[in-house]
Parts: sequence; structure tokens; C-alpha cells
Amino acid sequence: MRWALVKVCLAVTAMVVIAFAVPLGLVIREMASDRAFSDAERQAAMIAPTLSITTDREELTRAVLSTEPGDRGHLAVHVPAEGGPLDIGTRRATPKDVATVRKAGRASITEVAGGFALLQPTALGTGDIAVVEVFVPEGEVSHGVATAWLTLAGVGVALIVGSVAVADRLGVRMVQPAQHLASAAQDLGEGRLGTRVPEDGPTELRSAAVAFNSMADQVVQLLANERELAADLSHRLRTPLTVLRLNAASLGEGPAAEQTRAAVQQLEREVDTIIRTAREQRPQSPGGQAGAGCDASEVIRERMGFWSALAEDEGREVRLAGVDRTVRIPVARPELAAALDALLGNVFRHTPEGTAFSVDVHHSGDAVIVLVSDAGPGISDPEAALARGTSGRDAASGSVGSTGLGLDIVRRVAESTGGDLRIGRSVLGGTEVRIWIGLYGSRPERGRRGHGRRVGRRAGWQRRKEPRTTPAPGPQH
Repeated sequence: MRWALVKVCLAVTAMVVIAFAVPLGLVIREMASDRAFSDAERQAAMIAPTLSITTDREELTRAVLSTEPGDRGHLAVHVPAEGGPLDIGTRRATPKDVATVRKAGRASITEVAGGFALLQPTALGTGDIAVVEVFVPEGEVSHGVATAWLTLAGVGVALIVGSVAVADRLGVRMVQPAQHLASAAQDLGEGRLGTRVPEDGPTELRSAAVAFNSMADQVVQLLANERELAADLSHRLRTPLTVLRLNAASLGEGPAAEQTRAAVQQLEREVDTIIRTAREQRPQSPGGQAGAGCDASEVIRERMGFWSALAEDEGREVRLAGVDRTVRIPVARPELAAALDALLGNVFRHTPEGTAFSVDVHHSGDAVIVLVSDAGPGISDPEAALARGTSGRDAASGSVGSTGLGLDIVRRVAESTGGDLRIGRSVLGGTEVRIWIGLYGSRPERGRRGHGRRVGRRAGWQRRKEPRTTPAPGPQH
């Protein structure tokens, strides 16, 4: 399409240039010719007063030589006489042409060697007709024509080049948005859901780009909602599954009890698979969704209210700190709830009954830190726990079926805000998981370490004052 526009513009401009330049060039040539012969007529008229007074050869010779064309040998006078025509000056026209002009009594232009001769009849005092001949060189007839034609040609070429350049730019402006739209449609069809089209170009193509981007956003949103629904529904099952597993552990021995425990473990594995599949396929948008957010204190109080009932049944001491004021974070409420359930579920799953745990919230200005600590056996290899993505045996707790999926859910929540997830040793003697939630997006590593030191000092003061409180970094099983 782009080259088609260029060709059409080239053809149209070339036709316009030819239609105007060729006639104009011919007019310029005619004007140059008329100017040259008009000058010749003026020069011929200069000798007419002398011819009306005398026909003496010497007088006429002096009069001819006194003129500029006569001095150059371009002026001649043919006077009729009894003994034959009297020719004064350099004659170039043939006697026949001179006789024809004298007989017709009208000026005439005849072609001679090297140019043209203007034959101008002039009446003498005796009543006879003399003929004045003025030679016009060929160069004077076409003087300035070549320059004018070159100028016209240059203007014509410039117009053609300019029109082609303009047509090419217009073609690019029209074609590129169409190419972007086609490429984006192909990318979207191949599953690259983050593809969007720049909304530029002509009005029609801008409208098409806006419609395409809106459609792509709706497709992504629908897929995200579908997968998030599957993940959230599946993850909600983990809490009652934890209760079932704990209850199944109290059934004692016997075939029925073993079958119940095996069924619960199988169900847990299936739920983990569903959650992992849904979250791995979920479109990732750095920084989380615009406008998403919640009050971290409110969500933590709500989830701790749920888990406290189960903790009471198992004789676990629970401590909650730092949730007495509103703390807004750029994380959706269901995401934060799922992350807390994953960490607290790990505490119940991988620590013995009666093991104490605590949740602390710290606000450091540009970040919120959530610390989940327990008094269990701890994790011997935190890095392996963070990297774990397949079923295996937890080296610290000895439990079977630990997939690391809960930590992956928590890590995704932290990293979506520019934060991170770390595992360490808690002051309670077990594992401490630190969730760093950035309030303003990603921060330099230097700034992050600085905040970590400040939070660590504050956490240390709280530990000295209240030994059950927690600080530092780290995830769980």
C-alpha cells in the first residue's frame, strides 16, 4: 500500500509538471525569439532617417558604421540604383530575398548562415524602396532559453521528489499502524497476551487500535479471572484440608484411619497441582494491578481470628503485634489472605502440636514487613525451601508432600510490589518468614538493605521488651 501511494503520487506529479513545464518552456523560447527580432527592428529603424535624406554611398557607409550592429558587421543597406543595386555593409541575404521584400513592401525574416536576417523595407526620398538588412545570430535568438529550461527542469524534479517524500511519509503513517495491528493480532493469537497496539495513525486506524487493545484487555482479564478463580477456590480448600489432616492424625491406627489419611494426602496433592497450574499460567503484570490494595492490619486480624481457633484446639500459644493501625498496601485482599493462609498452614502442618507462633507487622515508611515466626524445629536449608517446586521430603520437618507451593504464592505477592521473601531463624527458636511488601514499587538493593537494618534494630528492641515478638527475614516449608 505504501509503494502504491508513492507510485500514484509520482505519476500525478509528473503529469502536472509536464503539463505546465513543456508549454512554459515553449513560451520562453518564443519570448526570447521575439525579443531578439524586436531589437533587430529597432536597429533597422536607426538607419531610416539617413536613407530618407540621402542615398550617397559614402554618407550611407558612415551612417551604417556609426551604429552598433553596423560596427559589428551585422547591418547592411540595399539601395536600388540605375547601374544596379547598391549594397552597403555585409550582405548575407540572397538578392532574391531582398527583391521579394522590396516588391512586397513588408518586413521579412529569412534564415541565413549562422542565424537569421531581418529584411526591413524603407522608403527613399526618390520614391524607391531600400531594404535594410539586420543580421541576428542564432545565439541571440535562443539567449537565456537553456537556463530557463534548466530552471524549469530543476523545479519539476524538486516537485516530484518532494511529492514522493510526502507520499512516502503519508504512506508510512497509514501503513505502519496497520502493520502493528496485524502483528499484534498474530502475537495475541499465538498466546502473547501482553501484546498491545500503539494508538496512533489515521483516525480509523486509531479507533481500530483502541478496539483491539480493549479486546486484548478483556481477554486477559477473563483469563486472569478464570485462573484466579480456580487458584483461589483451590487454595481455600487447603485450610479445611489442614483441619482434616490434623483430625485424621488423631484417628489412631487401623485400615480405616490409614485410608482416611491417605485420602487427605492425595486430596492435598491434587489441590496443590490445581493451584500451581492456575498460577503458572496466570498472566503476570509487574507491580500488580492498578488500584488494587487493602488494609494489611485488617486482613491479618481476620485470618488470625480464623487460625486462632485451631491453635487453641492444639494448645498453641499465639501472638499478634503491629496491627493496631491501618496499613495500606498495594496488594489485593484475596492475595494477601492467600499468602497468610499459606504461611500459617505451613506452621500447623510442619510443627508439632503445642508449638507457639507469632505474626508481627512493621511499617518502615516505604515498605511494610510481615514476620511469621514459630518455635518449631526450623528449616536447615532456606534456599532449598524457596526453590522447592516438586514433591519431596522437608529436611527440617521430615514431612512428606511439601511442595513449596505456599512459599511460591507468598513470593509472588511480595515481588509484585517490588519486595521479596526471606527465610531465617526466629527468636522463638524455629523458622521466621519475612515478607517485604514495597509501597512504591521496586527499590534499589542498597535502599532495601538500609531499611532491613532499621527494621532489624526496632525488632530487636521489641524482643528485649517482649520476648515473644519477632523480626528478620525468611519463608517456610
